[in-house]
Amino acid sequence: MRVAVGADHAGFGLKQDLADLLRRLGHEVVDLGTYSTDPVDYPDIALAVARAVAGGEADRGLIVCGTGIGSSIVANKVRGVRAALCHDTFSARATREHNDSNVLCLGARVVGPGLAADILTTWLGAAFEAGGRHERRVRRIAAIELEESRPGQGRCGGTPQESSPASRPGRT
Repeated sequence: MRVAVGADHAGFGLKQDLADLLRRLGHEVVDLGTYSTDPVDYPDIALAVARAVAGGEADRGLIVCGTGIGSSIVANKVRGVRAALCHDTFSARATREHNDSNVLCLGARVVGPGLAADILTTWLGAAFEAGGRHERRVRRIAAIELEESRPGQGRCGGTPQESSPASRPGRT
């Protein structure tokens, strides 16, 4: 698998460790920066990784910043990217199985190297549960991306009442 990796200065060391792990596991690593602990802006790095995944230059992406929060926000602005911020292996597995996430975001100030490695290997090893409610929901995410990218759009799927879970009995 080809994995685009990127980090800001806070995530640089952990990114390096995880890129080495990816290579040991037989994955091809596309390192999109940063290449030192000199300060950089995480949005630029997160955008580069997200675009690599959305554009098909990489199968998956890994972004590491201080908390992972900002990077996940940025990555999710790119159509076709489903970035997940994970702090545990349960979430890492669930986001692949249920959300078909294609970018993993980690916070170097939140998780240590051992846990980060476990999260990454769990995420890489989990497969999307295609079909049924999970596939329907991922398709809906893609539809929302399209709806929201059109000029003058701002609402997804009708009025708030029509879109609320309470208005759709029997759907979980």
